[in-house]
Amino acid sequence: MRCFTALLFISVLANSQNVQTATLANGMKVIIQEDHNIPNVAMYFFYKIGSRNERPGITGISHFFEHMMFNGAKKYGPKQFDREMEKAGGNNNASTGEDLTTYTDWFPSSALELMFDMEGDRIRDLSFDPKMVQSERGVVYSERRTSVDNSNFGILYEQMHAAAFIAHPYHWPVIGWPSDIEAWTQEDLKDYFAIGYAPNNCTMVVVGDVTVARVMELAKKYIEPIPRHDPPPPVRTKEPEQLGERRLVVKKAAQLPIQMIAYHVPEAKNPDAVVLDLAAMILSTGQSSRLYKRMVDEEPLALSVNGRAGDALDPTLMIFTIQPRNGVDPARTEKVLYEELERLQSTEISARELQKAKNQLLTQHYRQLKTIAGRAQLLGHYDVIFGDYTKAFTIDKDFEAVTAADIQRVAKKYFTEKNRTVATLIPEGK
Repeated sequence: MRCFTALLFISVLANSQNVQTATLANGMKVIIQEDHNIPNVAMYFFYKIGSRNERPGITGISHFFEHMMFNGAKKYGPKQFDREMEKAGGNNNASTGEDLTTYTDWFPSSALELMFDMEGDRIRDLSFDPKMVQSERGVVYSERRTSVDNSNFGILYEQMHAAAFIAHPYHWPVIGWPSDIEAWTQEDLKDYFAIGYAPNNCTMVVVGDVTVARVMELAKKYIEPIPRHDPPPPVRTKEPEQLGERRLVVKKAAQLPIQMIAYHVPEAKNPDAVVLDLAAMILSTGQSSRLYKRMVDEEPLALSVNGRAGDALDPTLMIFTIQPRNGVDPARTEKVLYEELERLQSTEISARELQKAKNQLLTQHYRQLKTIAGRAQLLGHYDVIFGDYTKAFTIDKDFEAVTAADIQRVAKKYFTEKNRTVATLIPEGK
């Protein structure tokens, strides 16, 4: 019994979702849900490391590893991960954010052991061949030029974040500053990999045509022998309260101006985060939303308008993005946004409008729960960001508890002049 406990701990939830969890001896958490409706599997790895764990001089290094993890290890060489997976009928992807890096595998259940073998290989023995590092450095730099330097939305988003955050690591872009991309050293890469990609800094989620016994057998064979490492140092810096409106202008070749107006809002665990999600729905989701009707449909002033705040480990931003129509002064669309925010603050929304927003959010959530990939994503996301994967199955209760008074309260609290950063891209030249 003591040996079994040392290897793993399994907790079976007594609910209809049939989710089981385990912790390997090396600290990796495993979340498993059997679903035999189709002979496929979604296997996701959530590494608790992102741009917030970087520092000046190595910004963008988390995103760099998103690329490097596909470029060879001890057993499977460069590009073999993709080739072997495709031969087995599978596919994969990866993404890097401010808080985590996620690797996603989708494949037939017959390839389960192959996937454990390949994932274990790159976690344990990732290659740092200098030629491959230099090649991938060029790929990342090219991606930065495409998604930021040569993208009007990308460059404005980067500049807006840099102005809105002056202390917290959310200040710098996930893709990294150009000078840092050019300067990462082999030592930087190896040190960062050791802390960020250790098994004890990862949650693995497996959903699909598997059995818990088989997943744990393979996890103990291929993953558990990988040693743990010290985790990333805690992020201690907190963003100070903003004491006044910040404004910036980007002048760049463009056909139309762009506006991004950001407000500081709390982290995902804060109860106000759910209320703000509903406020964003009311304001800008769908053609019947307040901002769409006012700016795009009725007047019309803008080609598009949207607002959202993603889930984050630390206090983040709710960003309203507006694309004014040709000939419309950005000051006009900015004024209309403030008018609609003031209306949300001064007048309680109707029960019907609030219920519609709740229905929209729940529809999105339940639609994601329908697929094995969607469930794998939600289970890992809620486990890491909220510290509780079961919240993926109970979030409806949080939505339903929100009242019209809550919407009005958070609008008054967060949508204030001194709490906002206004970024505008002004077309310049041809």
